[in-house]
Amino acid sequence: MARIALLFVVFIDILGLGLLLPILSSLLLDPAQHFLPKDISQAGRELRYGMVLGLFFLAWFFGAAFISKLSDYIGRKVSILICLFGGFVGYALTIAAIEYSSLILLIVGRFIGGFTAGNQPIAQAALIDEAQDDRQKAEFMGQMVAAVSLGLIAGPLITASLSSRFLMGDFASLSLPIYAAIVLVLINIVLIVVYFRETLARRRKIDFGLSEVFLTLLRIRHHKTTLRLAPVFFFVVMGYNSFFIFLSDFLITRFNFDTVQNSIVMIVLGATMGSISLYLVGPVLTRYRHITIMVVTVSIMAVFIAAYVFNPVAALAYVLVIPIIAAFGITYPTLLSMFSASVDESRQGWAMGVCVALFTLGSGSISIVGGRLMALNPGLPMFIGIGSCLFALVLIALLWRNAPDVEKLSPAE
Repeated sequence: MARIALLFVVFIDILGLGLLLPILSSLLLDPAQHFLPKDISQAGRELRYGMVLGLFFLAWFFGAAFISKLSDYIGRKVSILICLFGGFVGYALTIAAIEYSSLILLIVGRFIGGFTAGNQPIAQAALIDEAQDDRQKAEFMGQMVAAVSLGLIAGPLITASLSSRFLMGDFASLSLPIYAAIVLVLINIVLIVVYFRETLARRRKIDFGLSEVFLTLLRIRHHKTTLRLAPVFFFVVMGYNSFFIFLSDFLITRFNFDTVQNSIVMIVLGATMGSISLYLVGPVLTRYRHITIMVVTVSIMAVFIAAYVFNPVAALAYVLVIPIIAAFGITYPTLLSMFSASVDESRQGWAMGVCVALFTLGSGSISIVGGRLMALNPGLPMFIGIGSCLFALVLIALLWRNAPDVEKLSPAE
């Protein structure tokens, strides 16, 4: 039951973004929702959408690194509960924001939700703490991948179902999926409190602050191999998030998709990512050189994001998302594997912290900038995604070619 409670933590952590993105897109971009004043222009709506998401990711940037490290000091259980209660408060404020049409409450709710969104690495650390040997550790990580996959599908599925008048009739609303998320969070809190026992051997006095987030990144300069990997990681993630974060926004503007249609696209995205994670990542990473994998998958992302921008057929929006997500589903774990191999066992937590910091910092930056660009042209964030992927390929050629320390990171070599 303790393991189920931890896997449920991962499930809820992943579920949240897929559940909320279609809701936020409809709420802030669709004038029919009456959330924002009618006299606000479409450009103004785009700016507010980018601001809400940008603040969420920047809060995640600080919170994920801070609370993850905090768990090494005050314990996994307390840190997980802090994140779960933060998620509860964030969801509750989001519901209040919808009910009272308050942008301020929405921003505060998403900021709190972002700061406490770092539950996955803590749960992962707790699972590793409980593993008796490497075989069991691998088994637990496989179960975590399954929880991630289910979360990717469940989030948009809940939104599509509970916001659909066809299925729910007069009960359908944008708030109902968030109520469902609150119920799941409360169940998870009970499971953690009742079944999970602290795995940390001893608590330590807290001797760091929020500045630790920046220090984590600054320490890269002392690790030559990690320093070569970091810029590529940043621009690959920037390329993906320029597509993913503004996908619902783009489909609303381009094809007039509603919340249910956007949720279906997210379900296809989640199912693709889950299938790739479960069945393809392992064989690909063990069979091919990591540098080759990166060049091929990042190229696929660039080509198909371009195809998505110029696609004139609404029905193809459900299909063209598949190669983009499949490519990223292989690219991301490849990069994580390279980061992990670039440091020794004593610095694994630091390396993963760098990845989280780069991911959230890039996501927050593109959210804020992308909102302004969407106001000018719906396709501009997508073009940034294409450019970021192409720039990542240039960095691979400049930083990784003839670099023995990067070449040796591939187990297939």
